[in-house]
Amino acid sequence: MTFMPVIPEAYSHVLAEFESLDPLLTALRLDSSRLKCTSVAVSRKWLALGSTGGGLNLIQKDGWKQRLLLSHREGAVSQIACCPHDDDYVAVATSQGLVIVWELNQERRGKPERIHVSSEHKGRKVTALCWDTAVLRVFVGDHVGKVSAIKLNALKQAAAAFVMFPVQTVTTVDSCVVQLDYLDGRLLVSSLTRSFLCDTEREKFWKIGNKERDGEYGACFFPGKFSGSQQPLIYCARPGSRMWEVSFDGEVLSTHQFKKLLSLPPLPVITARSEPQYDHTVGSSQSLSFPRLLHLSEQCVLTWTEKGIYIFIPQSVQVLLWSEVNDIQDIAVCKNELFCLHSSGKVSHLTLLSVERCVERLLRRGLWDLAARTCCLFQNSIITSRARKTLTADKLEHLKSQLDLTTYSELISQLDELIFKFEPLDSACSSRRSSISSHESFSILDSGIYRIISSRRGSQSDEDSSSLHSQTFSEDERLKEFASPQGDEQPGQGCAANRSEDGVPHAAGLPETDKNEAFLPFSIALPFRSPSPLVSLQAVKESVSSFVRKTTEKIGTLHTSPELKEAFESKDAVDQVHEEEVVADACPLAEGSEEKDISQLLEEDRLQELTAATADAMTKLLDPLVLFEPTSLRTVLREWLSQLEKTFALEDFTGIPSTSSLPVKLNLDVHLLSESEDRVLDGDSEEEERNSIGTEETGGHRACDSVSGRSEPLGDVFRVHSPFTIASSLQKDLLELTTLCLELNVLTSVVESLGGHVLSPEDLACRFLRKYFFLLDLKRTRESIKLSYTHSPCVWDTFVEGLKEIASSNPAYSEMEGGDLPSGLQLLDASVPADSPLLIAFATRLYDRFGESALRALIKFYPSISPSDIAQLCRHHPARFLAYLDSLVKSRPEDQWPSFLEFLLQPESLRLDWLLLAVSHDAPPRPRTVDDEGHPRPHSHLLSWGYSQLILLLIKLPADFTTKEKMIDVCRSFGFWPGYLTLCLELERRREAFTNIVYLNDISLMEGDNGWIPETLEEWKLLLHLLQNKSTRPAPQQSLNGSLSDGPAPITVESVALLLAKAMGPDRAWSLLQECALALDLSAKFTRTCDILRIAEGRQRALIQGMLEKCDRFLWSQQA
Repeated sequence: MTFMPVIPEAYSHVLAEFESLDPLLTALRLDSSRLKCTSVAVSRKWLALGSTGGGLNLIQKDGWKQRLLLSHREGAVSQIACCPHDDDYVAVATSQGLVIVWELNQERRGKPERIHVSSEHKGRKVTALCWDTAVLRVFVGDHVGKVSAIKLNALKQAAAAFVMFPVQTVTTVDSCVVQLDYLDGRLLVSSLTRSFLCDTEREKFWKIGNKERDGEYGACFFPGKFSGSQQPLIYCARPGSRMWEVSFDGEVLSTHQFKKLLSLPPLPVITARSEPQYDHTVGSSQSLSFPRLLHLSEQCVLTWTEKGIYIFIPQSVQVLLWSEVNDIQDIAVCKNELFCLHSSGKVSHLTLLSVERCVERLLRRGLWDLAARTCCLFQNSIITSRARKTLTADKLEHLKSQLDLTTYSELISQLDELIFKFEPLDSACSSRRSSISSHESFSILDSGIYRIISSRRGSQSDEDSSSLHSQTFSEDERLKEFASPQGDEQPGQGCAANRSEDGVPHAAGLPETDKNEAFLPFSIALPFRSPSPLVSLQAVKESVSSFVRKTTEKIGTLHTSPELKEAFESKDAVDQVHEEEVVADACPLAEGSEEKDISQLLEEDRLQELTAATADAMTKLLDPLVLFEPTSLRTVLREWLSQLEKTFALEDFTGIPSTSSLPVKLNLDVHLLSESEDRVLDGDSEEEERNSIGTEETGGHRACDSVSGRSEPLGDVFRVHSPFTIASSLQKDLLELTTLCLELNVLTSVVESLGGHVLSPEDLACRFLRKYFFLLDLKRTRESIKLSYTHSPCVWDTFVEGLKEIASSNPAYSEMEGGDLPSGLQLLDASVPADSPLLIAFATRLYDRFGESALRALIKFYPSISPSDIAQLCRHHPARFLAYLDSLVKSRPEDQWPSFLEFLLQPESLRLDWLLLAVSHDAPPRPRTVDDEGHPRPHSHLLSWGYSQLILLLIKLPADFTTKEKMIDVCRSFGFWPGYLTLCLELERRREAFTNIVYLNDISLMEGDNGWIPETLEEWKLLLHLLQNKSTRPAPQQSLNGSLSDGPAPITVESVALLLAKAMGPDRAWSLLQECALALDLSAKFTRTCDILRIAEGRQRALIQGMLEKCDRFLWSQQA
């Protein structure tokens, strides 16, 4: 093997072909002389290939599958453009000059359909297609310079219209359109002579620069996020390998010259088709014309000629690379991918990426010799510090081991030299013996994910786990070095014997198997992770017990009551005297500081197990099998809740019994700890001390706040503030878990029984709220109560009581006791954030003082205070809620009433509840709307209903069939006939509707645009039959005012006959009336009306006949 030249370090990127598309073209039958590719386009999802036969092949890039074939009889496909912001749309131009826009309907899994065919450029050659980046609009340019726009949004909106104008001419330039590009409302048009910038919104046009050119030169936008400025830039190709850099307003800023830079030799394309070759001989400068410019991969601009592909970094006037690729007809780019269409019809897939990423890809594909040659060619780039983060020495060693020594001996020797340069022996930071490269090196995948690579002995998973284990354990050991020793105490006798400076206890002698913490890579500080490795609960118990033995008598010296002295003397007088002497010698601190220190130590011990349990629960919740399985999730929460109960049950909380009834057998030391804590935390309460001593004297073992019977009052006390000082990270996790317990109804750690009675879910929820109100996310709690305890007002009242308890510390809450409603609203608006749940507590106080007027004023606080909140607030006065709801809906514009009311109806079950409220309040009495037989009273549909608009809105909203049937029953039972008739129309109960219209006796219900007119002959017969039965009744129904002459016109046989004649014609109407034996009941007015209708029908037929004859003559004249 001959000497392989080395590419300079300045070249850090390369074009590589990792897979050939020839098999794909063969499968598509696009590799024959008769049928081949003519155009190419690419999007995030699709690769589009047009053919000479008029077919458009769409191949999904992910796995090269899901082929769609769209055929065009209008000729070969000449141009393709995929919509950049919606993969469901593709525009195609054919050789006949037609532009077809396809909607693929992939999301709906339907068939692709043509949504528009434009003949604006028919007979011309379409040379450029470009999509709008924001809306569905396609720009088209042809060889005579015409540029048009197809706006699909306007096309869809005008789909039902008689005339549609979706295509408009944007401009006409002086010569053939070479390239189109669009960005942020500006259209860039490049012709054979110059470039133009068009503002499509204001319809303004600018010429870019003053000097013309002659030939195909491209232009493209350069987005502002990559240009280093807020405004995008424009790059226009110029003769002699030059580019103009242009502002977004069309002003030429500078000219970049690349002629001399292109004198450097080309870089090889890394492909398995051939070995990469590099000729380091510097050639002459190249004077080229760039026919197209494409923005590629952040900072780059791409172009091509018949000789090769060129990629520039225009802002720094650099050539990233250029490679010889012959016979290129067109290129489509997406991110860093290039799809090149060659004149022969072949398509190649190239990727622009850094050298080290290229080598990694080759290694993953098993192309060992090609990877080795690439490494040797680009060794100057590979040995840089940036590349070494991805391509480590271990990978190079592995690559060398895969090469055959006999075949690739010289290549292996060059790799050895590269590894020697890559890792100098005197560099400690880069040595293979260093822990970074040999133990925990990492590589960056193409997706951007960092993959940890360990090269120690044994399996990789074992190495990683042991490495992380030892790393975390070593951190704990380093923490122990800073631990402060506690005088003469032995290592197991004090609570602070193994306590670090941050107050976190550590188990010094625990083996590694006892550490059951889920270790995390690199000791990432996550919010649910405990601050130190877990220790066994037995060690905590022993530590607490030894602490109690040491401090019990200290507490006794602080509380010098006679009862306490008798208790200690009865227990062990000798030991007490001895320990008191020790306390006198070792603890000369003041009483206040002593209590503070002991209380702080107790708090830390209490929270230790809770912190561990919380970290364990949060870790389990990361497992999808737990998070999305309700049974497993509730089990995890129930286990965690038992620890929460244990932690906060030690605090004496009057009136709030613990939710756990399991007796916990503790030794005497733990009992003394509970007793000591009660004394420290409760102060000088003699009654509590006597109760504790009494328990001790009987020798009984105290349980964790055993629960009394059901009759025990829950009390009015809330824990709105934490009794302990809790770290913010732990507080956040406690908040999440406690709220999740309430949402999933995990309110007890065990199924408990209180005095033979089981607490109801409502009582459990109320007690849970009182005990852990300070640990709840109030916003989520509020929504959870609305959904889960809709019919349990006591739970909502308990929640509001807690909010009042918090709000009582706000001065504005107290100020609301005085003053009028406007001042109260002003206080509420100024003192409480708009999204705070405390608004409900303030609103409750205003409602208690001002009643319904306060409710109407609370409309301004929507959506912070929702209708469901108001419904709970005034559930004892439903009429007030209706007034609020009606005012809230009418506060919006009238055209928004239906949509707004539908938005408020969450959940859907509220629809019937609100309808029942609306028809039962401020409504006429039922005897005035319904007679004794259940039929409508005449004209009762004209009665006034206080909430008629709200009722009709509720009725007209979309709903399922069952709900509509229930609503029609409600309207019928309460006699709301306008709503009843509307629902009959929706449910196709036309027979019932006409029956009730006859009873209502109002002919206006059948007149006008919204009138009820029979549609079939059977319906007319039914209506006439109902009128016959009505006329034969012995006693006619009376109207609301007691007389048939009052009110609107009644429904009679003659009035219905006139409607029949207008709808079906006088002749058919007369025959139907004779069939029903009603012709003799008609007056002369009906006869005159029929004569007039006959004359009108004759004239109308003559007019229509004349118009048709004129149209026919016009059409024949046009054909001639």
